[in-house]
Amino acid sequence: MEKITNALKSVRVKLFFMLSFIIVLIILFLILVNNFVFGEFYLYIKTKDLKEVYKKINSYYNRPIYIDINTELEKLAINNNFDILIKDDDNINIFTSNKDFLSTFGQMNAMTNVIKAGELIEESDKFIIRRLKEDKMGMSYIMLSARLDNNYLLYIRIPVSPIEESVKISNNFLYLIAGFTILVSAIIVNFVSRKFTKPILELNTIAKSMSNLDFSHRYRIIDTDDEINNLGKSINIMSDKLERTIKQLRNTNIELEKDIEEKSKIDEMRKSFISDVSHELKTPIALIQGYSEGLLENVNTDDESRKFYAEVILDETNKMDKLVKQLLELMKLEYGKREFSDKEFNMVELEKEVIRKSQVMLEEKKVEVELISPEEIDVIADDFYIEQVITNYLTNAIKHVEEVNGNKRIIIENFVNVEKNKVRIKVFNTGINIKEEDLTRIWNRFYKVDESRNRENGGTGIGLSFVKAIMSNYNNDYGVINKDDGVEFYFELNLKI
Repeated sequence: MEKITNALKSVRVKLFFMLSFIIVLIILFLILVNNFVFGEFYLYIKTKDLKEVYKKINSYYNRPIYIDINTELEKLAINNNFDILIKDDDNINIFTSNKDFLSTFGQMNAMTNVIKAGELIEESDKFIIRRLKEDKMGMSYIMLSARLDNNYLLYIRIPVSPIEESVKISNNFLYLIAGFTILVSAIIVNFVSRKFTKPILELNTIAKSMSNLDFSHRYRIIDTDDEINNLGKSINIMSDKLERTIKQLRNTNIELEKDIEEKSKIDEMRKSFISDVSHELKTPIALIQGYSEGLLENVNTDDESRKFYAEVILDETNKMDKLVKQLLELMKLEYGKREFSDKEFNMVELEKEVIRKSQVMLEEKKVEVELISPEEIDVIADDFYIEQVITNYLTNAIKHVEEVNGNKRIIIENFVNVEKNKVRIKVFNTGINIKEEDLTRIWNRFYKVDESRNRENGGTGIGLSFVKAIMSNYNNDYGVINKDDGVEFYFELNLKI
């Protein structure tokens, strides 16, 4: 139903109906003219012919030279389709072109009565023209009755029926012409409307695309200087300008969204930083405050006690400084504010260096690190941050290593996966397994599995958060797995291609 409605609204259909309506109006006008004007016009012409014939016949009888009048009269009757009857003063027939005419007016009185009963068309001192109707046949005629200069009586008649028949035939012809014209006009209108509506439909399609922010369509310019072509040029110009403007708006919007996102990240980072620092600095600040008040109040007067108080204050100050710096670095990593300087390096050499730096802690724990790896594994990453990851894993392993079944072990193992172009670095230590609910929590800032650990050995609680932030920036896998006799932490790096 909707398609039919849209079709009826189309320019082509409207143009067809409009032209068809005009053609029908013209045909109706011609039919009205034919019915009401043509008959009168025909009567006017035939009346004029009757008068001309009357003059000719009168002239025949007035000529001094001899002519064959009957022959001339026959010619006039045939050429004009007239019935001619001439009588003398004694009512004797001189000439007749039609015996039926003669029988109709056989008697003078009858003829006179019929003539007087007709409708008067024109009258003069020499002739009378009337419209007559014969009762027997129901035929209508136009009749001229006149007296010639030689006193002969002249009667000329012409049937009106051919006029009516001509009008009827003419109307039928007009009906036929009307149907044929509408059919032909439909073909012509279809062709013409296609030619004129095609560019309009094309412009409409382009306008719809533009309304949907699709500016890929362009109007094909024709080498003509008409209104539609000029409109197409204007739409192309408008489309180009709109496309440029919308692109600028989109780019501006993207930049604005980035700025808003950046500002949101900065605000979130600032709030998180303030919250974390406020939480973690409560204890050291309280210690510093307490020992500072002790010094001021001379709680202990001996030099050794004062030195101890001062060392505690200095130690807590250093811890706060380290904590703040680590938090700042962690925030930058988590919010994408730190750029990595990736390069190629040997992972095995880096691991050996980290083990060497941790030798004091290893000796205190009385444990050695076993490194299981090929001699060389070339990776692509930022060696500074990867060193922090290994250091955090190894430090964590040293702190939690315990003897299990008579063994106290820390193992660093490199597993190369050539198909995935990855190397997995695993750091294992014997000891107690991590609770299942803590396996995901340990990666959060300041989360500590063993809350009973003292501040000296407990660390800041953000080491594993560093690992998480660094690996997230590289989109590489990391995690922790409980083993039968200990815990294994791991992370992955991309191999050199």
